[in-house]
Amino acid sequence: MVSTNHWSEDLKPLLSKYKGKKHPLEYHNLYQLLVMVVLSAQDSDANINKIAPSLFEVYPTMESLSVSNTEALISHISKVRNFGTKASWLIEIAQTLKKDSNIPVTMEELTALKGIGRKSANVIMREAGSPAQGIIADLHVIRVAPRIGIVTESKDGNKVEKQLMQALPQTIWGEIGMAISFLGREICRPTNPKCNECPVNYCCDYFKNTVN
Repeated sequence: MVSTNHWSEDLKPLLSKYKGKKHPLEYHNLYQLLVMVVLSAQDSDANINKIAPSLFEVYPTMESLSVSNTEALISHISKVRNFGTKASWLIEIAQTLKKDSNIPVTMEELTALKGIGRKSANVIMREAGSPAQGIIADLHVIRVAPRIGIVTESKDGNKVEKQLMQALPQTIWGEIGMAISFLGREICRPTNPKCNECPVNYCCDYFKNTVN
């Protein structure tokens, strides 16, 4: 790992490229975002985007979801991975919150809800413009952050997040996770990464050790 003292400066081009870019989930309000984030666990954003329009026609609000049941919900999300478990989580969340206006935007309150871990909470808080209390560590971040050299290799998102929080100043927590995620989606692919297009290749361990 490169000295953490430099990361704030080194990652500026990455933040500049992706800062404020909306999450790939095609949501239209906080309620839709929460539902789609829960559904997207271990599934693709593209798949969730496909099933979302018809789902939200039937369940346009938290209130409409709260008076439904698991069996009814499953018929609308059966193409989603682990749909049975996710249906029960969403019904429980809806019955707990009851209204869209009750959706929380703090780490403590979000992670108290069924099916929402730190990664999901960080995504919801970032998209809601809430002050960051952590760093998004999705599958792309887990793969790319060690490749750059910001953290050591780990398959555990919470461990990667913790290392990122130690390495990076809190002022960039809200944006840096999503920026690294977009880098992983668009440029730093698992195979044949487009290193020459990367805005932070000059401080990347992988580029230094493999490409040069």
